[in-house]
Amino acid sequence: MTLAIPAGAALWFLPFAAPICLYVIWTDLTRMKIPNAAVAALFATYALVGPIALPFDLYLSQWMNFVILLLAGFLLWYAGAMGAGDAKFIAVMAPFFTRADAPLFLRLYIAVALAAVAVHRIALAIPASWKIAGEWESWKRQEGAESWLKSTFPKGTVLGWLLITYLLLGAIYGS
Repeated sequence: MTLAIPAGAALWFLPFAAPICLYVIWTDLTRMKIPNAAVAALFATYALVGPIALPFDLYLSQWMNFVILLLAGFLLWYAGAMGAGDAKFIAVMAPFFTRADAPLFLRLYIAVALAAVAVHRIALAIPASWKIAGEWESWKRQEGAESWLKSTFPKGTVLGWLLITYLLLGAIYGS
């Protein structure tokens, strides 16, 4: 398996993007919010590290991913399909993913989403977990939800792990 992202670029991005993603995961689990400061930090990471990490033509072309997903995210937010923080974070994540890796990205997204939901639901079912994280907003919103369809899930958790996983795979299997 070889990814289109250059391995060197993934190695450049990873130490800057991973702490931001971990912060987003934490804040979305605990408060069901993705702070604008985290969105701005990830945007700045690509803007500042990108010209060093990527060939300049690839760096510039990746900005189109941002534009497209910002518009799509705005429309989904407007339709009530996702939160504004999720939409903004997806848009600023987009330049990190090369278009050639789209098939892998979709499979990776499904795997990370299923794992995140499973871990979240299993942890909810363990009484000892409530002693540690009982006040987390993502847990409180699950109480009283008659079905999984009506419950909310902190999508920033999936998005953060998705970018970290992609960059780790890119560092190992990148072109």
